[in-house]
Amino acid sequence: MTSASSFQMLRGAVIIFTGLLSVAFLGRKLESSQWIGIFVTIAGLIVVGLADLLSGPGSGKNLSDVITGDLLIIMAQVIVAIQMVLEEKFVYKHNVHPLRAVGTEGLFGFCILSLLLIPFYYIPAGDFSSSDRGVLEDSLDAFCQMGNQPLIILALLGNISSIAFFNFAGISVTKEISATTRMVLDSLRTVVIWVVSLAVGWEKFHALQILGFIILLLGTGLYNGLHKPLMCRRCREESEETQGLLQGERASINADC
Repeated sequence: MTSASSFQMLRGAVIIFTGLLSVAFLGRKLESSQWIGIFVTIAGLIVVGLADLLSGPGSGKNLSDVITGDLLIIMAQVIVAIQMVLEEKFVYKHNVHPLRAVGTEGLFGFCILSLLLIPFYYIPAGDFSSSDRGVLEDSLDAFCQMGNQPLIILALLGNISSIAFFNFAGISVTKEISATTRMVLDSLRTVVIWVVSLAVGWEKFHALQILGFIILLLGTGLYNGLHKPLMCRRCREESEETQGLLQGERASINADC
């Protein structure tokens, strides 16, 4: 319904819901810079949504589909935010190893979604469905497609491996360096996907997307405290300069004595 780059950019809405839910359920107090980051992120989402509205007709997509797709992405971030808050609560409370948490989530997710495929096979979805039967998920047809085209199996295996490596690499970066570094590296993914989408002709260039991405990146950086090292460096330089002046004054006083 929308473009791949917009999907990646709109995922930045997770910061808004994670911050609000952490205040409500974890009792956390957000700093002023984090609140500013949330409002800046909201502004970035508005700009990206506006870019989708302006570029929708030109890309051959129905305007109502673009709006629906963007809203579904933002609604999905509420679910992701709930997951993040619950993860933080239980990982710290029960001292669960991150890899064990990811593995447990994957196991339960596989079992729950496998069971949900049964009712999804019979629930009509209308225009939201791409299957001939018009249902939410036609799992039997999916297995037929995999049997007729083994390339789909290869793509699925590649997707599974990519997600597993992504989660492991993200946890490793967070553990060895910091969560802010992980955020910066993750933002590069949006740039790569956007460049590839433009290169292969999946979407057309829109200048508002650049502005929206920069605003979203700024909001994410403020929320995750990327400005603090710069401020600390400036404070340290001012402190060293002050100490140098004080030492100079002391030396002149001693010389006078």
